[in-house]
Amino acid sequence: MRLLFVFGIFILSFSINAQSVNGVVNAEDGKPLMDVMIRNLNSKSHAHTDINGKFILEGVHTEDSLQVSKQGYITQKIKVVNFDFISISLDEKPFLLEEVKITNSLKYLNTISKIDLEIQPISNSQDLMRKVPGLFIGQHAGGGKAEQIFLRGFDCDHGTDINVSVDGMPVNMVSHAHGQGYADLHFVIPETVDKIDFDKGSYFADKGDFTTAGYIGFSTKNALDNSSVSFELGQFNSYRTVALFNLLNKENQSAYFAGEYMMTDGYFDAPQNFNRINLFAKYSARINNNDKIAISLSHFTSQWDASGQIPDRAVNSGMISHFGAIDSNEGGNTGRTNFNLQYDSKIDEYSQIKNTAYLSKYDFELYSNFTFFLNDPVNGDQIKQKENRTIIGFQSEYDRKLNEKWVFKLGAGLRNDNNKDIELSHTLNRKTVLEYLSLGNINQSNLFAYTSFDFTSGKWLINAGLRLDYFKFGYEDQLLPVYSNQTQSKSIVSPKLNFLYTQDNTLQYFLKIGKGFHSNDTRVVVAQKGQKILPETYGADLGINWKPFPRMIINSAIWYLYLAQEFVYVGDEAVVEPSGKTERKGFDFGFRYQLTNWLFWNTDYTYTHARSIDEPKGNNYLPLAPLNTLTNGISVKDLKGFSGSLRTRFLGDRPANEDNSVVAKGYCITDFSVNYQIKKVSIGMNIDNIFNTKWKETQFLTESRLANEADPVEEIHFTAGTPFSARLILKYSW
Repeated sequence: MRLLFVFGIFILSFSINAQSVNGVVNAEDGKPLMDVMIRNLNSKSHAHTDINGKFILEGVHTEDSLQVSKQGYITQKIKVVNFDFISISLDEKPFLLEEVKITNSLKYLNTISKIDLEIQPISNSQDLMRKVPGLFIGQHAGGGKAEQIFLRGFDCDHGTDINVSVDGMPVNMVSHAHGQGYADLHFVIPETVDKIDFDKGSYFADKGDFTTAGYIGFSTKNALDNSSVSFELGQFNSYRTVALFNLLNKENQSAYFAGEYMMTDGYFDAPQNFNRINLFAKYSARINNNDKIAISLSHFTSQWDASGQIPDRAVNSGMISHFGAIDSNEGGNTGRTNFNLQYDSKIDEYSQIKNTAYLSKYDFELYSNFTFFLNDPVNGDQIKQKENRTIIGFQSEYDRKLNEKWVFKLGAGLRNDNNKDIELSHTLNRKTVLEYLSLGNINQSNLFAYTSFDFTSGKWLINAGLRLDYFKFGYEDQLLPVYSNQTQSKSIVSPKLNFLYTQDNTLQYFLKIGKGFHSNDTRVVVAQKGQKILPETYGADLGINWKPFPRMIINSAIWYLYLAQEFVYVGDEAVVEPSGKTERKGFDFGFRYQLTNWLFWNTDYTYTHARSIDEPKGNNYLPLAPLNTLTNGISVKDLKGFSGSLRTRFLGDRPANEDNSVVAKGYCITDFSVNYQIKKVSIGMNIDNIFNTKWKETQFLTESRLANEADPVEEIHFTAGTPFSARLILKYSW
């Protein structure tokens, strides 16, 4: 009995001596560092800094050793002498892959994006999307239209199955004039991007509409390291200039302005006459050392001409060249103005609230001709798609660390789209409206709430989440003789469950399971009276993150995704079509290796088997679904002032129709870049398609009729990919 009493006193005194350590981690310039790991080398417990650089580590004793580490900074070790507030400053250092650790984070793929951004800085707007392994894009409307997106066996069109956001503000457009989920990222200046948060599948409760194949969240910089001006001059009368001005750079405040102007005639026979202007300003501040605010304003405008998609037969017959046009009057203009407010408030050491509010004004006008003279042998089949919308919304999230094992999140938000005079019309030479095919006003609201719990026990992390989305759809058809405002509402519940087992800082296994969805166009909803208009997906990922060697990272996964039957609105024809149940399964593999302090190698490969469930075997292919994709590259960073890369991307052959009797041919393109830094001046060159390969960037199986044809023909129509194209870049920083 006496022995038990003594033992109890010993345990009690030990637990009393174990306390918590509070502190903050800053960079050399005094700016707080987020996601720094503070690890107790004695107890093996750890914590991460929050948005203000602050942390709390529990179960600490005097004389314990703490390791403070973050990618790109020199690791520090400190000994706990007392339990006073600790202030730590980390110095930057050259990037080394061996310092990247595998941690028990559900979003470990963000580590991959950090590596890629560090090694291969973004040089153009298309690179923004290509940073997602396995994601391919294609431009088929003169450079001003949002890119077509391919991911995980989805032809995502322009964003239907991938959720895209910038600083918490949605990019996808619901009930868009051209296509559901249309995601135009051209309003983002690439040089302002700081982080890319992405994942594949629908496994996170805070991601809602369009999160079927995955999501991408871009974060812009809160502050600039320096001011700079750059000039680019390239072939095909291409010119681009970017200016970044550091307006305010204090310990608790920062502000900067960024501007971009771009113009080009493009590589097509008919000049694109493309030009784009981007303006962006951002102010960030810490308030009372606890709260953080960021306000940004941006404006974007663009206009262009396009050669459109051309039929194989016109090229093969010599009627036009590979870069020619049937209707060179295609093109359009678009613009977007954004106000974004982010306010993060720290309630206490264990909880915080993150808020985002935004307002966007958007306009879009696009002229296309996919079928030439199929429907109108006299005037041609040119169509106009036009809209003017206002988007307003907010999202708030409460995060609470309940104890060492449990973390709780609760979020809610609202998005409203008010789309005026959304139009599809038959036009002539972009001047005359021959017939209105669709014209109306759309008002669509999405109210949502979500919650999730993280449970950590030893090497396990279990995350469970639940999301509720409520939609209200309203459509006023202006082509009807009397006023008619049709409305429908619909709700969907999406559960999530994720398991993570981190054996050590070199090996991790994960299983992710979740239900997701994408909404459909309001015009489908009212036509179908709310039936089968929020198709759900059910998916699972089973994979591994592994560091077999200090300078090598491998990530791979096998996955499955089911998509329910739905009805979709065809924006080019103003008709509603059924789309049956589908399933996709595949394999993803990623490889990052640092060969020397300055030489890096990265590879990403994906395989996808995509099929329709309801159709008989042999007639169940999903048109344009990618089968094999591969990206491979060698990069040089900071070799006596030199940086650069040689990168190849491969998209394999894929079916163009349901029985695979028509094939969309794949391509293999290699790009090259080099840059040399001399103090404040850098000079570089980017070369697209260095081997001048002839390829088709986008392809569609389309029925069309040329002016001299009596009968229509169904065959591949394509937009040519860029030939050899070089750009010279000069940059000055101060």
